[in-house]
Amino acid sequence: MSEAMRQDSAATVEPDEGELREIVERVIAEARKRGVDQADAVASHDLGLGATVRLGDVESLEYTNDRGMGITVYKGSRKGSASTSDFSPAALCEAVEKACSFANYTAADECSGLAEAELMAGSDLPDLDLKHDWSLTADKAIQMGIECEDAARSFDARITNSEGATISSHNGARAYGNTHGFLKSLAKTSHSISCIVVGDAGGGMQRDYWFSTARDANDLESPRAIGEKAARRTVDRLGARKIETTQAPILFAPEIARGFVGHAIGAIAGGAQYRHSSFLLDAAGEQIFPSFMQIQERPHIPKGMASAAFDAEGVATSDRDVVTDGVIQGYIMGSYSARRLGLKTTANAGGTHNLLVSSNASDQAEIISGMKRGLLVQELIGQGVNGVTGDYSRGAVGYWIENGEITFPVHEVTIAGNLRDLYQRISAVGSDQDTRGGIRCGSILVDEMTIAGA
Repeated sequence: MSEAMRQDSAATVEPDEGELREIVERVIAEARKRGVDQADAVASHDLGLGATVRLGDVESLEYTNDRGMGITVYKGSRKGSASTSDFSPAALCEAVEKACSFANYTAADECSGLAEAELMAGSDLPDLDLKHDWSLTADKAIQMGIECEDAARSFDARITNSEGATISSHNGARAYGNTHGFLKSLAKTSHSISCIVVGDAGGGMQRDYWFSTARDANDLESPRAIGEKAARRTVDRLGARKIETTQAPILFAPEIARGFVGHAIGAIAGGAQYRHSSFLLDAAGEQIFPSFMQIQERPHIPKGMASAAFDAEGVATSDRDVVTDGVIQGYIMGSYSARRLGLKTTANAGGTHNLLVSSNASDQAEIISGMKRGLLVQELIGQGVNGVTGDYSRGAVGYWIENGEITFPVHEVTIAGNLRDLYQRISAVGSDQDTRGGIRCGSILVDEMTIAGA
């Protein structure tokens, strides 16, 4: 049997939720035998197949088959953890033994322990429609990659090189249980297509990309559409120039805007709050955004990329308003950070679940038409964000806008400001939501930022 055939055969193996639940149940029972006060465990199995094609040839073909189990035990307020990728009975028992042993040496922490039993998700869980198998074989993935890259390379003669087209499919399952009697599992899939190409016009080279990701492969953009969009974006950036240092409005494209909002979400996370390492310290009840802005958490969106019926501690998720009329309504917490703050968990152990940023404008084109001047940002470079002070400084690539029209591409500039001030300067949020991640946000217009150029 060829390597590709072995990969295709292995890729058809389904993660077994029943087996994962049995493993969790077994290690929890073993922990109980050893006299721990509390324990929780998670077992997971993830399968993946991905192919990258570059310049018409297969650059990489990868099959993944990862599984693991983690156990955490509590002896009083002392915590011990261990993990293993070996699901044999002996290895599982050894992991429990190690976790129990480690708990004898760790420092006592009165805030440690499981989330409260009454908060555990019940039996009537919503169907979130997160699992959609894709019969993707190695041959099919390669064929789709070639189609995607060919569409990009043939789009315009100025497309001269490629960093490749990648097709991937992931299928996973996870089971979680604890000594409260909670034991549930979840299966989900994630599929994606992406393409990156390089253009050249008189020695001035530029690169750009496009991608699509979804729970259901039927919801993906076509390989051809992705290749053509990657090429169009690359060609549009040719002839990019620097601009003089100035103050001007900044319009973040949706795929960039979600990260801009994400800095605020990170700052109101429980860990940042109790460590006093946040530029939004004690910000609950403060108006951080303009009064037209709402940010809602909606964990139960069917096929949502961040949908979940329960969090990483088994706590039932529910709809929640994180920001109302620009005012922070509370923090993003699991049980540990909540106890450190003297509050209750918000069912966010493991992260947020589908944040929806409301809009007060139409799409990006309409926002641009109303701008006298400014910079449309389509790519950010570097990690210049200080989570403690809120200072923001990022390299940016995009397009200069004059009198409601895009006039020329821009590169090698830096945009800067302080996030507390920048959030107040938001004047428009578009309805062109990017649904490919956990924060669903449209284009965001900030009235004024410093643009450091030539």
